[in-house]
Amino acid sequence: MKACSLIIVGAVFMVFTHLARATQADDTTITITGHTAGVTPFISRLTLDVSDTTVLKSIQFAIDSKPGSVTRPLSGTYSNDYLVSRGFEPPPPATNTTVTLPVYGLYAGYLNIVRLTYRFLDGSSKQAVTSIDTAAFDDQGCGYNNPTKLQPRTSSTSLSYDYIFDRSACGDYSPIILDSDGALRWVSTLPTQSALFASSTFFDNAVYLTQGSQLFRVELDGAPLLLADYSNIGVENLHHNIDPGKTGLLIEPDTTSYFESTILEVNSVDGRVLKTFNMADIISAAMIAGGDDPSQFVYPTPTDWFHNNGAAYNRADDSLIVSSRENFLICLDYETSAIKWILGDTTKKWYTFPSLKKFALTVAPGSLPPIGQHAPSITFDQNVMVYDNGQWSAFQMPPGEERGYASPRKYSIDLTANVATEIWNYPQGESIFSPFCGSVYEDAPFNYVVDHAFVNGTLPPPQYAQLLGLDALGEKIFYYQYPTTGCNTAYNSIPIHLESTKFPVVGPQALNLSLRGLVSTGDNVLIGGFIVSGTDPKTMVLRALGPSLSSYGISNPLSDPLLSVYNSSGVLIATNDNWQSDPNYLLVESNGLAPANPLESAIAVTLAPGAYTVVVTGTDPAPGIALVELYDLAPFSNSTLGNMSGRSFVGTGDEVLISGFIVGDVGSATVVVRAIGPSLASYGVSGVLSDPTLAIYDSTGALIASNDNWQDNTNSVDVQKNGLAPPNALESALVLHLPAGTYTAIESGADGGTGIGLVEVYTLQ
Repeated sequence: MKACSLIIVGAVFMVFTHLARATQADDTTITITGHTAGVTPFISRLTLDVSDTTVLKSIQFAIDSKPGSVTRPLSGTYSNDYLVSRGFEPPPPATNTTVTLPVYGLYAGYLNIVRLTYRFLDGSSKQAVTSIDTAAFDDQGCGYNNPTKLQPRTSSTSLSYDYIFDRSACGDYSPIILDSDGALRWVSTLPTQSALFASSTFFDNAVYLTQGSQLFRVELDGAPLLLADYSNIGVENLHHNIDPGKTGLLIEPDTTSYFESTILEVNSVDGRVLKTFNMADIISAAMIAGGDDPSQFVYPTPTDWFHNNGAAYNRADDSLIVSSRENFLICLDYETSAIKWILGDTTKKWYTFPSLKKFALTVAPGSLPPIGQHAPSITFDQNVMVYDNGQWSAFQMPPGEERGYASPRKYSIDLTANVATEIWNYPQGESIFSPFCGSVYEDAPFNYVVDHAFVNGTLPPPQYAQLLGLDALGEKIFYYQYPTTGCNTAYNSIPIHLESTKFPVVGPQALNLSLRGLVSTGDNVLIGGFIVSGTDPKTMVLRALGPSLSSYGISNPLSDPLLSVYNSSGVLIATNDNWQSDPNYLLVESNGLAPANPLESAIAVTLAPGAYTVVVTGTDPAPGIALVELYDLAPFSNSTLGNMSGRSFVGTGDEVLISGFIVGDVGSATVVVRAIGPSLASYGVSGVLSDPTLAIYDSTGALIASNDNWQDNTNSVDVQKNGLAPPNALESALVLHLPAGTYTAIESGADGGTGIGLVEVYTLQ
């Protein structure tokens, strides 16, 4: 045990040396010298004179929301390297220089207050404030400037997202971005040449959109880049959606051979074609194999026999779900393109062919199949969601049922029983008649944005587009209405996050691991494991906290944690008792990761690809609760963190095993989380937890998923497919498709049982 007098002297010394040391923020002069209006009123460029750019780490801007706004302020952070790479700052060895700072998301026709935060390599920072007066924006009669607010958002509401990307086709500036107050915050800087259903999406903190056979990327700062022109492979037009694929983006071309029945997966950096799904060939092959004549169902261009309007990649089972408005939802094996299942109205023409009928899922009693659906997606709990238009086929005969109303619907797919069960819908009293277009997408669990694209679609005008925000309790948070003609105002809309964008972007990956459990002696210590995958070394900070946990209500924290790191051979490669004694403690400090108590431990280290184990013990035998954490300081390297696990004694109350993890900054990651107990005995562990249970919570503390015995979960087949089935039937596992955010996994014992348990988080690649 360390002497108290030494602790006090050390702490005082650190305080005085910090006060005596001038920071890079103190030594660097930054002056805002002006701003230049961008190509639209929503974009501007600030000019900064910086005395020394070599010490800059990043610059953040944040735009104050209007008085009365509920939307979180829009903010963007540029790393200094990113500013250099984009030409906004001269490269080294320039020091005293001018920096151009793009600011996007400004209110049009308004005096915007913009707050800047400059962060430096030594961890210091300073702030500045400026104002940008913007011109008004002509929305060309689309109604974006003044929506009809059927229900405005109020300050008493809570929603996981604050911004909506609208795949519009109105005016010559589509697509657009709105905030949850209904204010227009961004429009495309690329003039629309063929507005009707030009496809677009928000991906990698940029906008991707098409013109004819061309694919463009437009940065939020307004800079456009032509990625590819697909006319040389027979593409005449790109339509409907751009959706995330397995490794790139899914785009939907009309070709010289087939109309709205082909999907290309393309690289998001250069537009290169990675994979082609020709639905005509895929379905024809299945029909021929089943003894049917495909010429009775599949037709060449210009016949709209399929009408593809969206696709969703499911990483859990490596499949592609495609929406055919004319026919059904169809699921393909990604690698082979073989049909896995079909979900749709069995009174339509497709069901008359035995070769296709054999793939049909049975719809559970009380459930409705999707009809004329749009916008397929995978929800956080591995269910399939669509916007069900309720509209029969326009070409195929028999056309099937027409319901006369639209509704979002979510389905659980049980591939063991081949049954689809409708587990959620939002029909609004069957009052919304929107036969074409439309979408529903989930942000955080159970938070949705619904796009009724063509209300009163086949009736005489007036016709409307409606945007509806729903919270996790199913309450309407906002409800806005716009004039429309033929789905042009808002034919598909997705929730996005502009409250804390970062450049460059950290894509879907595990960024840190935290593990809290009881530390005693013997097998009852706290053990964490992780794998560095890829080709580059990974720089990280590891921490072991104890005393400071008391400020979070922990009554028996570990008084003096000791942190040790071992490689896959069991060799000790790093250890620390008091964090200030680590040779790289300044790196810990500069990243804002200094533990609150000097008795706590931290190690800044760079590790080669491989498997590692972290062990937390106490410097005395008295048991206590400890927290071990891993922070990724190099998310842009060619390596990622994966297969993170934690082992500890699982008790009750505060002494359950708690694991926390973060999923990237943008996009969703598919993870398998397991709670292991009985099978640990085969590794020589005594006193194992006999029947573990697993619960997953989001950042608000809401329970979003749970499992006791892993085989009882509908998605257990996906756990098996990925080789992650727990060895014992009493152990727990969940496969989840989680959006960017912070999550907590808790392992406890069924019926209050105790013992040593293991919780694991696997990121599927």
